[in-house]
Amino acid sequence: MGSILHTLVFFIITLGVLIAFHEFGHFWVARRLGVKVTRFSIGFGKPIWRHQKTPDATEYVVAAIPLGGYVKMVGEGDEDVKPEDLPYAFNRQALWIRIAIVLAGPLFNLLLAVLFFWIVFVVGETGFKPVLGKIESGTLAAQSGFKEGDLILSVNGVETPTWSKAMTTLLTEVIEHESVPVVVETQDGVNQARTLNVPQHVAMDPGVLQDRLGFAPWRPQFPAMIDSVLEDSPAEAAGLLSGDLIVSTDGVPVENWSQWVGLVQQRPGKTIHVVYEREGVEIDVAIRLASVDVNGKQVGRIGASGRMPQELVDQLTLEYRLDMWPALQESFLKVGEFSVLTVKIMGRMLIGKASIENLSGPISIAKYAGQSASMGFVHFMKFLAFISISLGVLNLMPIPMLDGGHLLFFIIEGIKGSPVSDQVQAIGQQVGIVLLLSLMGLGFFLDIERLFQ
Repeated sequence: MGSILHTLVFFIITLGVLIAFHEFGHFWVARRLGVKVTRFSIGFGKPIWRHQKTPDATEYVVAAIPLGGYVKMVGEGDEDVKPEDLPYAFNRQALWIRIAIVLAGPLFNLLLAVLFFWIVFVVGETGFKPVLGKIESGTLAAQSGFKEGDLILSVNGVETPTWSKAMTTLLTEVIEHESVPVVVETQDGVNQARTLNVPQHVAMDPGVLQDRLGFAPWRPQFPAMIDSVLEDSPAEAAGLLSGDLIVSTDGVPVENWSQWVGLVQQRPGKTIHVVYEREGVEIDVAIRLASVDVNGKQVGRIGASGRMPQELVDQLTLEYRLDMWPALQESFLKVGEFSVLTVKIMGRMLIGKASIENLSGPISIAKYAGQSASMGFVHFMKFLAFISISLGVLNLMPIPMLDGGHLLFFIIEGIKGSPVSDQVQAIGQQVGIVLLLSLMGLGFFLDIERLFQ
């Protein structure tokens, strides 16, 4: 129950922050450009809180359904506008003013992502060095000459101090280019230039791409000792605790953590018999593993992390932080990279060249919100940044009912010299509603399907 409440709280925080800032963008720019705002609402449906200083002032509302929000301006809709409000009506403004107001919401989301990344870079985080693990034969990494133990130094000239930075830069580059230059330091301490060749039809399907690339972090060998156990996990249900040493699984002696991870992953949804040692006493327990989808393949999960010896932690990790100005520059670059990546993935999904499994609904977002918050402040900030980028990019899509749909009508107006007819706008709104409901329904369906996998 505590885990569900934790997830729900951080889901509401996530939606509240991102939606409020998005709508504040519309609100702030509208007010600065002389348009009167009658209502600023976080959420839809019945108001559960409202505030209005005077009958003619903006009404601030928090509504019951937190899956969105809106800013209501004078001159929107069919209501009559008071003569004294006509100069402040949205539909009476110059085209550039209307475009600026509509564009402000998505742009504020992207700026918010910049802020979150800036906080992450200034506060700093512990990252794993991008050292490659075993390279499977037949993968693109193997074909391009990468070897186990290679330390990735840069991708297309961009320095990659951490595994996260290396993989993010790599994925962004392979979508743009079929050949990506990579500099590595070999186990012998020699810097070598490699070229990663990725066919475009592979690069545009994230699920296929991850398998075909063949990059995986180096996994050092250390004893299979439990370090931490996740709430509501199979490990917790079985009574495993930090410090427990795994001795065997289904009669197979366990020599190290990597071996045990492999044994668990090979048994999705199955019950395994584990012998572990606690304070010199061996205990036998049956554990029913969870089953999760990883790139279309079911793998077993137990919900526990291994205790890596401190000397290995020091060898493989580094503290990564930047000064304030470099952090700001890096934040803008990061938002730009993920915005481009998001647009390309969305585009490929629309034309059927990328899996719809890349789509997440509210249940998945809630789950990730709770998990990232459990991992710490920096991880939650990164999660908020990624979701804020997704929200900003999604709202720029040229679908009626979204900001991008309004921008499309404004662009047509600018080209033809007159507003799009009310009939065309009405048809567009109906099409937009159907598309959005279909998209939300698909995301929700995929979420439910993941729950039962």
